[in-house]
Amino acid sequence: MTTQVPQQPEHLTLAGEFPAVEREQWRRSVEAVLRKSGALGEDGHPRAEDLLATTTYEGIAIQPLYTAEDPVPPAGLPGLAPFVRGSQPAGSALSGWDVRQRHADPDPAVTNREVLADLEHGAASVWLVTGESGLPVASLGDALNGVYLELAGVVLEPGAQFAESTRAYLELLRDNEVTPSEATGNLGLDPLGWQARTGSALDLDQAVRLAADCARSHPKLRVLVADALPYHDAGGSDAEELGCSIAAGTAYLRALTEAGLDVDTACRLVEFRYAATADQFLTIAKLRAARRLWDRVSQVAGASPAHRAQHQHAVTSSAMLTRRDPWVNMLRTTLACFAAGTGGADAVTVLPFDAAIGLPDGFARRIARNTQALLLEESHLAQVIDPAGGSWYVESLTEQLARTAWSWFQEIERAGGLAAAQSSGLVADRLAATWQRRRDNIAHRRDAITGVSEFPHLAEKPVQRKPVPQAPGGGLPVLRYAQDFEELRDRSDAVLAETGHRPQLFLATLGPVAVHTGRSTFTANLFNAGGIETPAAGATAGAEEVVAAFTASGATIACLCSADKVYAERAAETIAALKAAGARRVLLAGSPKAWAEVGADGFVFAGCDALRTLTNTYRELGVSR
Repeated sequence: MTTQVPQQPEHLTLAGEFPAVEREQWRRSVEAVLRKSGALGEDGHPRAEDLLATTTYEGIAIQPLYTAEDPVPPAGLPGLAPFVRGSQPAGSALSGWDVRQRHADPDPAVTNREVLADLEHGAASVWLVTGESGLPVASLGDALNGVYLELAGVVLEPGAQFAESTRAYLELLRDNEVTPSEATGNLGLDPLGWQARTGSALDLDQAVRLAADCARSHPKLRVLVADALPYHDAGGSDAEELGCSIAAGTAYLRALTEAGLDVDTACRLVEFRYAATADQFLTIAKLRAARRLWDRVSQVAGASPAHRAQHQHAVTSSAMLTRRDPWVNMLRTTLACFAAGTGGADAVTVLPFDAAIGLPDGFARRIARNTQALLLEESHLAQVIDPAGGSWYVESLTEQLARTAWSWFQEIERAGGLAAAQSSGLVADRLAATWQRRRDNIAHRRDAITGVSEFPHLAEKPVQRKPVPQAPGGGLPVLRYAQDFEELRDRSDAVLAETGHRPQLFLATLGPVAVHTGRSTFTANLFNAGGIETPAAGATAGAEEVVAAFTASGATIACLCSADKVYAERAAETIAALKAAGARRVLLAGSPKAWAEVGADGFVFAGCDALRTLTNTYRELGVSR
């Protein structure tokens, strides 16, 4: 007996089983919901798309819906110009991306132990910080003892000691009898990146001479890094990061070709380093846009198509890492690693979750390695070539990001190139302006930081680590998004250590729990983000019970929390009673427009400047920095 499989008519498709939906139908459905909420007027203004759109720090409007009606230029094919879809035809499907782990411990014995552990448990290459900020150059051989240098690529970050590090590493290759033509990795020369971090210029001509020598003797060894991390760490946007990195790569390309190297060889010597953040779509688009931009630069420079593909190293953002509740960093770096792999990075570094606190321990390094192993071996992320390709949203975002970054790159070029733009302050001023916008969004909690500005855990046990070697400063600032809120948490810890208790703000909860819980939870979350404890009255029947609980708490500042209906009936009398009982300041959780006349000294509400509210509260409590 045989079973025949029913054949589906050729004209039927899976999509054909569902009714067609037009953009106008979607708009009508969305408008109905927005109208009920009061966000949209009966006349249909503003448009639903405008209400739901968000704007990036580049000024790109992220629409709520993308369809085939949103035109974008052709992205090409994987492995072919303009390389938007990846630098290799097969992507990372054959062997996965290069899992690269960073090492900055100045103790060569510790570094050697950690390097071997990484390589034995999934890492493919080593990223070593040498010189002033990490491992002494003279200890390079000890740190790499037992490493098969013909198999594992070594990427150096030598800073100002790039000449010494280069000589030491090339001698190490000779001592280990590594065939020069088989040596891989990157010597990490980056004079422009050093200028960005320190404000001091390095000898670009010397770096170019070393690069030319290495190009002749070690044809697979990269020499220069166009590092975008200093611009990201200074608070810059993705487009600003892209523009600066392309400007750095262009400067290196000019210098190398002026020194006599052909343009194809010059392109091969440069690797680009980018930050990967928990904003997965912007990270994916950034990496794709970077390849498009570099393809254009190298094409104009005369490079052959086979040498125009940008080689990318993506590093999970250090600016997004937190010192408070650092365990959440594991989630951030997982998202960032996913985005880096999906965006087509050739090499990926996941920073350990405790990297913002100090030198990572073995457990943190293991989790960082296993994050990549899980995405590669269990999620099979690398086995799909350009998984974001064809997404109307991603393709549109890639194009807009590329255009915005190109405009910034052209501005840098008109200023005389990246070195001149950094010396004149053009780059620093642009990044500082973006940081102020970002900082304001964080202060208002429009950009949420889980575990810090949202859902803080006041009772968390602090994580202790060895301090990171002090990096040279003097250039662009090195910032973290959580730093302002964490400074307040540090104040709270100091008060706790000195007095045995944290600063307090009393939650004057008026009415049953079901009535006040929404605003009391919101208020507690806001003040806890600054390290301020929030004892509450709980369910109360009136002002007398609220005042009694306030007096028993020992607090001197209170915040009234209840529903609008209760406020209309009892807010004014309760606030007056709290002040009569000794409250120096009484806030109200609600709109200042609606409750301006009830006698409150201030208001907390969604979208308020939480950082300013917390800082003012510390001042009222008499807690100095």
